[in-house]
Amino acid sequence: MQRSIVDFVQDEVFDWVALLDCGHRQHVRHNPPLVFRPWVLSEEGRTSQIGAHLQCLRCERFELPEHYKPYRASPVFTEDSVPAALRKDHSTRGSVWGRIHVLEGRLRYVVDIWSTDVTLTPEAPGIVVPDVLHRVEPMGPVRFFVEFYAALDT
Repeated sequence: MQRSIVDFVQDEVFDWVALLDCGHRQHVRHNPPLVFRPWVLSEEGRTSQIGAHLQCLRCERFELPEHYKPYRASPVFTEDSVPAALRKDHSTRGSVWGRIHVLEGRLRYVVDIWSTDVTLTPEAPGIVVPDVLHRVEPMGPVRFFVEFYAALDT
């Protein structure tokens, strides 16, 4: 998944880290001949890369950014009360992540762009990646809610 660079910071050993719009952080090193990124060596070069895209494998692995915290939750839905919009492809906005908690029963979770079609249970929650279309489908009686996460501290 391609994500935009929104800023840069240095880690504890002063290597440059790109902050991505999904909330993940990714080291960006100039390490020829393996990686050729001379722009990382100057402030002007880094500034020129704001808005550029990097592949975010952590999004593709459904990894919630470590520094993200829950800030609100949906109501509890059942097989009868789940909104029609959740049964169709939809996404969260910007850098908002989600965790689908199944309290009882089973819920089908589909993310077509990654060919993901899994069954969520109380033991196996689902992670919602920002700006990625997904849908849910009750598999019989079910109770679930969605907890939303954002960067409350950086």
